Amino acid sequence: LAIPAVAADIAGKWTASFDTQIGVQNYTYTFKVDDTKLTGAAESQFGKTEIAEGAVKGDEISFVENLDFQGNALKITYKGKISGDEIKFTRNVADMVTEEFVAKRAK
Repeated sequence: LAIPAVAADIAGKWTASFDTQIGVQNYTYTFKVDDTKLTGAAESQFGKTEIAEGAVKGDEISFVENLDFQGNALKITYKGKISGDEIKFTRNVADMVTEEFVAKRAK
């Protein structure tokens, strides 16, 4: 008997602050979930970007942030694992840099 994977409840706001090659970045993620489809926005000091290619499968999340950084298009690919009020993310910036950080549910 197969049990379908139920998407974790990640709808709402999440925040993260992490050090990168260009300094500390502060993000607010707003997630909306419809079945296994993830939509919403990623907002940082560089602006607000709609989430693309978003998916939630069980406790795993993935999406793309197509960021306009100083006139340059950067594709940032996120993969994360949800655990309670935290998401442990790995993000790949333009196939050049990989960063790890934790986002926390905004209270």
